[in-house]
Amino acid sequence: MHLTDDPTLRELRDRSEIADALYRFALGQDLKDRELFASAFAAEAELDFRPAAARWGGEVPLMSGRDTIVDTILGSFTGRVDTTHQVTNPRVSVDGDTARMTALVEAQHLLSADHATFALLKNHYQVALVREESHWLVHRMRIENVWFTGDPRAIFTG
Repeated sequence: MHLTDDPTLRELRDRSEIADALYRFALGQDLKDRELFASAFAAEAELDFRPAAARWGGEVPLMSGRDTIVDTILGSFTGRVDTTHQVTNPRVSVDGDTARMTALVEAQHLLSADHATFALLKNHYQVALVREESHWLVHRMRIENVWFTGDPRAIFTG
């Protein structure tokens, strides 16, 4: 048996690459790296931040399509908001060429011009992924806020 045929190794590789899709999402935002950020998403991806925003009375649209997601998030943060994301507790379930993952993400957002204005968010992520060739990509992502401190409205509606 060749090592790449070993089902345990294949599953471990898939699990690692699935988590990496969320890491690319987080680090791509933090670095404002359009290519890295976009590499996390399938072309027809959906990002649903509405549940998190509703927690503090915010309203945001469902974002559909990789380009829309990238343009919306990086367009609203680049040059205006500094971010750091920490991804923890990824739990992965693989079913052929689809997968599901849950994770906790702590996201610090600070106005670039005034770091005293900030929002620190702890969010639950529910992510559906698809395998495209040898890569795993986010197909759907839903973000629900557990708690926050600071002023999210200053960050997300500024």
